[in-house]
Amino acid sequence: MSNPFNIEIVKFGVVGAIGVGIDFFVTWLFKEKFKLNKYIANGIGFCAAVINNFLLNRYWTFTVDNQSMGEQFLKFALIALLGLAINTFLLYMLGKYLKFNFYVLKLIVIGIVFLWNFFMNSIYTFQ
Repeated sequence: MSNPFNIEIVKFGVVGAIGVGIDFFVTWLFKEKFKLNKYIANGIGFCAAVINNFLLNRYWTFTVDNQSMGEQFLKFALIALLGLAINTFLLYMLGKYLKFNFYVLKLIVIGIVFLWNFFMNSIYTFQ
C-alpha cells in the first residue's frame, strides 16, 4: 500500500510541471514579445501558473473541498505570493552573483520554490 503523501507529491509535481510550462510561456511572451521588464514578466507568468495550479491541486492532487473555494484560493495565493517573493529574490541574487542565463536560473529557482509550495500547501491550504 502506498503512502498518500508520496502520491500527493507526485501529483503536485505533475501539476507543477504543467505550471512551469505555463509560467515559462507567459514569462517569455511578456518579456520577449511585449517587451516588459523581466521581473514584471516573471510575476505575470508566475500568477498565471498559480491560478492553473490551484485548480488542478484542489480537484486532483489533494481533492480537499471541505473549505470554500475562495478561502482555499486565498490561502493558496498567500503561499504563492510568498513563493513569488522567494522566487524573485533568488532570481535577483543568483543572477547578480552567478551570471547564468535568466531562464536557467528561473528553472533552478522554480525547483526551490516547488518544495516551499508543496509543504506549505499540504499543511496549510489543503490539510
